[in-house]
Amino acid sequence: MKRLGIAMVLCAAAVVAGASWASGKAEVAGDHIEDVTFTARCDGTTQRYVVLAPEPLKDTPARDVLIALHGHGSDRWQFIHDPRDECRAARDAARDYGMIFISPDYRAKTSWMGPRAEADLIQIIEEVKQRYGAGKIFLCGGSMGGTACLTFTALHPGLIDGAASMNGTADLVAYDRFQEAIRESFGGGKDEVPDEYRKRSAVFFPERFTMPVGITAGGKDDVVPSESVVRLAETLKAAGREALLLFREEGGHETSYADGRAILDFMLEKGGAQKSPAVPVCAPSPSAETSVQK
Repeated sequence: MKRLGIAMVLCAAAVVAGASWASGKAEVAGDHIEDVTFTARCDGTTQRYVVLAPEPLKDTPARDVLIALHGHGSDRWQFIHDPRDECRAARDAARDYGMIFISPDYRAKTSWMGPRAEADLIQIIEEVKQRYGAGKIFLCGGSMGGTACLTFTALHPGLIDGAASMNGTADLVAYDRFQEAIRESFGGGKDEVPDEYRKRSAVFFPERFTMPVGITAGGKDDVVPSESVVRLAETLKAAGREALLLFREEGGHETSYADGRAILDFMLEKGGAQKSPAVPVCAPSPSAETSVQK
């Protein structure tokens, strides 16, 4: 694997200029949208995910898949309709690469990638591959979804070809917010099921991140503090892994469209996804930071 370490890349103006700043429900970038219902193997409950994809899906080469994981308190429709930058960046990346875009409930609204959410996502990946003959599988998410993205990738590195986490945590042992929801998701508190909290904390398993990884984080994020994801990124850099960290010292609990597209494009390009020739390729920005700032 080519040694790249932590790079800092920003999308060229040609890409950002095309982004809309609408409020309310955003336009869906795709010709085919389907709200899929399935029976979860782990407990027999009815679960759902949304498919957003270009037409036609039949008689075409296997398409790569981008799975987007929503934040705390939301559900599968967040990444399909929400106009916030993180969601638009993910939708636009999937459209530009001609990908199948999947947005699951994964036990909405307090998912946190506990055992049932994990089992659901494994089942969804299997089903999508069977239904569409899908190619590579990429994973992204914001906030709780950014955390879940890193957790699932650490648990199942063989299923994921690239991960992009926006404003998540990599250390659920230390994390102290949303504890009631996490306790419900994990089946107990930190003192009751400590192994669940450790096994779902990506920072303890950097060796499993052999795929390209993109991370955004804000130095003033008091909802999901950034220390653990910065630590994970630095460990990946030291190991010579393909990793992109966009750390904004003055940033809070949000990711800009440009930064979201930067880590998504990095993940997809390094992961071998094929971009449409009509779409401008992201280029390094002259003003991009070149190191992680404390």
